[in-house]
Amino acid sequence: MKKIYHLSTCKTCQRIIGELNGGEGFVLQDIKTEPITEVQLLEMYDMAGSYEALFTRRSRKYRAMGLHEQELGEADYKRLILEEYTFLKRPVVVVEDEIFIGNSKSVVAAAAEKAGIN
Repeated sequence: MKKIYHLSTCKTCQRIIGELNGGEGFVLQDIKTEPITEVQLLEMYDMAGSYEALFTRRSRKYRAMGLHEQELGEADYKRLILEEYTFLKRPVVVVEDEIFIGNSKSVVAAAAEKAGIN
């Protein structure tokens, strides 16, 4: 399976999808219009090892909700990601049984290599 969880309105996600052959051969899921399910999040968790690894603190809602002043646990990260799509660190690229989270150059390069994109 090759899948990219992204936001279609996110310029960074668009750029990364472009770097991954325009998403050719990938299933693209816009998490705003097609929210991730608990089953999908559990699959990501199994590959990532934690919900915190999938959670972004860069969301505007993170500070607006006062989450920066709270001590969050794994259950909180899971709940927040399922309730609000902006809390999923993007993009999330799944290639077979490996997960690549975020937009750093090294993560994108590793995802491209695993997907056979040069």
